[in-house]
Amino acid sequence: MIEYSMQDSGMNPNDPGVETIDDKQFYQLGSNLLHSIEVALETADEALDLDLDIERQGGNVINIRFKDKSVIVINTQPPLHEIWVAAKSGGYHYRWAGTMAQPLWLDTKTGKELLSDLTEFTSAQAGQAVNMSLI
Repeated sequence: MIEYSMQDSGMNPNDPGVETIDDKQFYQLGSNLLHSIEVALETADEALDLDLDIERQGGNVINIRFKDKSVIVINTQPPLHEIWVAAKSGGYHYRWAGTMAQPLWLDTKTGKELLSDLTEFTSAQAGQAVNMSLI
């Protein structure tokens, strides 16, 4: 399993140290990321009694429903090699900016790291601090 890290999130997607990925690698990285997010959310839900409803749709979409009926949607966009997130705070697109050894997805507008943002969005919508540790 690939470990996702929030360290070195200042990487630039145009940095020569960023590895180019093909469609097969994107599929594998996206699948691993979504699985890791599901596991982290289930763990956080059990530990904090968040009452989350985590649902996978079609293999590439995760819907996270909160007590207040708000939703976060995370999905892969294979043609663009991006991960899209829709949260209460808005819509975000994350582009590959890492290496196979150190996966990293950065927001195309802000440059912020996906997992850091997702922790922030989840905490805001859950109404309490959620610290997700990903596998």
